[in-house]
Amino acid sequence: MSLTFAIGDIHGCIDPMMRMIERVEAYAPAGKIVFLGDYVDRGPDSRSVIERLIAGPSSPDWQWITLKGNHEDMLTGAHDGRHAESWWLENGGMETLASYGGALPPEHLRWMESLPFIHTDQHRIFVHAGVREGCYLEEQTPHDLMWIRFPDGVSGEYWGKHLVHGHTPSASNPRIWGNRTNVDGACVFGGRLACAVFDDEVPGGPVEFLTVRP
Repeated sequence: MSLTFAIGDIHGCIDPMMRMIERVEAYAPAGKIVFLGDYVDRGPDSRSVIERLIAGPSSPDWQWITLKGNHEDMLTGAHDGRHAESWWLENGGMETLASYGGALPPEHLRWMESLPFIHTDQHRIFVHAGVREGCYLEEQTPHDLMWIRFPDGVSGEYWGKHLVHGHTPSASNPRIWGNRTNVDGACVFGGRLACAVFDDEVPGGPVEFLTVRP
């Protein structure tokens, strides 16, 4: 069985992230982990989270895919002039700066800037926030993929695939809404770090959820 694990918003919560990676690696001898973005801001140790993600999997049997979230976009935009620095700092950037001792290494900024917005496989679409219906998947903008929010209960067709995302936090997540799974368990707000487990050969939603408390 080939498995894909989708991990929701981490937001600087290094200890839950490390325990989740351990749980995933104990679940299967090999597979793919898709990190759904928002690695930084609000939580206590964004620097350690980024360092661990850059280091990558400890075994060649695992593949990691790290998608860009809106908080990576705010952070990099604050540093290159695309966004107001005050906007980023007011939305958790102060905690990120503190974890870095006041300045981010250029290599970390380059890594965050280069992250992809979307990952697709035979049966699923993985993004940070969501997709805009009414247009082709290829026409989705970075803003769509990083910033859209879905109300509870909303599903869609998603071009015959199952949509997997984070971005909209709730202590009730992870949850499945028809053809959509939200994996943002609000870890940084006292909820849970969540992971959805998918069988790569079987269409539809996850076969199981894994969760870790802060």
